[in-house]
Amino acid sequence: MPSSRDPWLDNAKMGLIVLVVVGHTWALLPFDGPSGHLYDFVYLWHMPAFVFLSGYLSRSFTYAPERMWQLVTTLLVPYVLFEGALALFRLHVGGEQLDDLWADPHFPMWYLLALVVWRLLTPVLRPLPGAALVALGVCVASGFLGGEWTELMDLPRILGFLPFFVLGVATTPERLAWVRGRFPAVLGVASFALLALLAVRLDDWAGRSYLYYRPFEGTDDSTTTAVLTRLMVVGAGLLGTFAWLALVPRLDGWFARMGSATMVVYLFHGFAMKGAEYAGAPALFEGHPWFGALAATGFGAAVALGLASPPVRRLLGHLADPFSTAQRRVREAVDLAVVVREQEEADEPAPSGR
Repeated sequence: MPSSRDPWLDNAKMGLIVLVVVGHTWALLPFDGPSGHLYDFVYLWHMPAFVFLSGYLSRSFTYAPERMWQLVTTLLVPYVLFEGALALFRLHVGGEQLDDLWADPHFPMWYLLALVVWRLLTPVLRPLPGAALVALGVCVASGFLGGEWTELMDLPRILGFLPFFVLGVATTPERLAWVRGRFPAVLGVASFALLALLAVRLDDWAGRSYLYYRPFEGTDDSTTTAVLTRLMVVGAGLLGTFAWLALVPRLDGWFARMGSATMVVYLFHGFAMKGAEYAGAPALFEGHPWFGALAATGFGAAVALGLASPPVRRLLGHLADPFSTAQRRVREAVDLAVVVREQEEADEPAPSGR
């Protein structure tokens, strides 16, 4: 039976999840070397692109009971399980101290809660005229949030990335098809070149904290400067999202087939990142910034591809989505029982006539 998956989308998703893991690996190295510039370039646009695709794939979400139940089983349950599991790993292996477990998402689980919030907002924002402008206003307003309560659910970041999700929801397959042409690809190359220049000079016009969509109180900028900088960062994110989608290949190969494993990669890669940190791997590259950047890139890519490989994905997929696994096994057991019963009835001798 032919697959109904779109290899272009799977390539886009898999490429982005590789960048997520590689970006987290670069974060283990000093930011004053080449890894810092690479990090800034990727973080200008890779999460906006990921959020945009999440919105595009969530555009049909409704408040139907089965869709609401999916939020629980595919996002909230994994969040509770993996937030707890990674916290135990960090406490007992890394000796870290963590506070507000589950209420304040820890690395890298915030995105699961963000998806819950964004999808719950989808039926409200989807029919709203000017929803993208409303989301942009929310994004800017989130920069003014302050106080310890804003750490709840990483709310400023969830609201900060909202415009990209809303734009994804509003994008139709027909509109998205336009970026697959040759002319958009040329524009994509030029866009990435511009973003590379902006990344190299990031401290001159923004600062790394803006890439995380944190409250403005963490900067030394005036209100006007902070708002304008937030808008420029959003613009850079949109430009990078367009460039990425314009340059993603449409080939249906082994890489595209890994695109269905992005959740497995996301949930499990944090253990590898923290394990490398606790093992002292970053210290191996002190004084060798370029070698460190190359090694970190290779390690991050290997972790992502390894977790997405078919045998590992099949093994870990049961842990990433335990409810679906349980439901599937129940259905298989019921189907088997029906087949056995039908076979038994077929084998019973017909009653003899009188």
